[in-house]
Amino acid sequence: MPVGNSPSVWDAVVGQERAIAQLARAAESAVHAYMFIGPPGCTKDEAARSFAALLMAGADDPDHRDARLALAGEHPDVREVRRGPRETWDEVARAIVHAASMSPTEGTRKVLILHEFGRLAAETPNAAARLLKTIEEPSTDTTFIVLADQVSPGLVTIASRCVRIDFVDLDSAAVLGALIAEGISPAAAVEAAKAAEGNMARARDLANDPELSRRRAAFAAVPTRLDGTGATVVALTRDLEALLEESAAPIRARHDREVAELEARVAALGERGSGRKSLEERHKREVRRHLTDELRSGLSAMAGVYRDAYAQGLLVRHDAAVHAVERLHEAMGALGVNANETLLLHALLLDLPTLTR
Repeated sequence: MPVGNSPSVWDAVVGQERAIAQLARAAESAVHAYMFIGPPGCTKDEAARSFAALLMAGADDPDHRDARLALAGEHPDVREVRRGPRETWDEVARAIVHAASMSPTEGTRKVLILHEFGRLAAETPNAAARLLKTIEEPSTDTTFIVLADQVSPGLVTIASRCVRIDFVDLDSAAVLGALIAEGISPAAAVEAAKAAEGNMARARDLANDPELSRRRAAFAAVPTRLDGTGATVVALTRDLEALLEESAAPIRARHDREVAELEARVAALGERGSGRKSLEERHKREVRRHLTDELRSGLSAMAGVYRDAYAQGLLVRHDAAVHAVERLHEAMGALGVNANETLLLHALLLDLPTLTR
């Protein structure tokens, strides 16, 4: 466990004291597989790297070479498996089996972190079933860390073969405290914590986004700009998509810094497993996830406007506000299934009632 203000491998994990305590004890005599369960942005991904760092270094020392590389996602014996943009889940399953069969590159242990495993089990049950024996009976030098948002029916059997570690939802206070501790100004931290809705990774990006207030105001103003015409809907969609693209600027700036740091480190140390490809793929996923989360947050802000309108009697028909909120939540749900966002916005905005100023 971290002591006082001493640097720790757990520093990026927020509001998860119970899980950290469980994992710190587990590292003393690690078993073959762990399953981390918790909502997106609860810092379970960071905890997976932290636990891997502790296992590889043998001590809570983030400056230890093995810990430092594991925390950066660059350790040759800590393999993070994600579905690539053109991969099927069957291909991911085969990659996991292959990685599990390989001997460690440097030491006597390897750790496999399986991201978004709940999606694999839900979308390709046969692939999950094929992995059962691999996860249940890996080689003695392998530890699995399986990440999922929840234990779906397809995950029950695999979950029974793992030590389950639960991660709690983060409230705004936990996110706010973490942002301020990281040096974010209180005003920016308050706004980012509110907009992030418990997602710590998103909060960190939003806290460095000076346009957050303007963007949220633009989404909140949409109900008053609607006039029932297709031309207005097309113009609004274009404006919102431009705002979304601008919102990724702070993330892309962070990505540029990470690439520069990686290149400098490789030039200076020549480290194996430098991770250029995995870094590039992670950056693409982060931008895509950010744009989806930002649109979802904007639609949530619009739903709040309609709820307020209902409470204040600003619509002639109260059921129009209820319908608007329902449609907005349907659209937010559709964002998780690769919907065409332009067409989604067109259909949504054409169906929403106008609010007078």
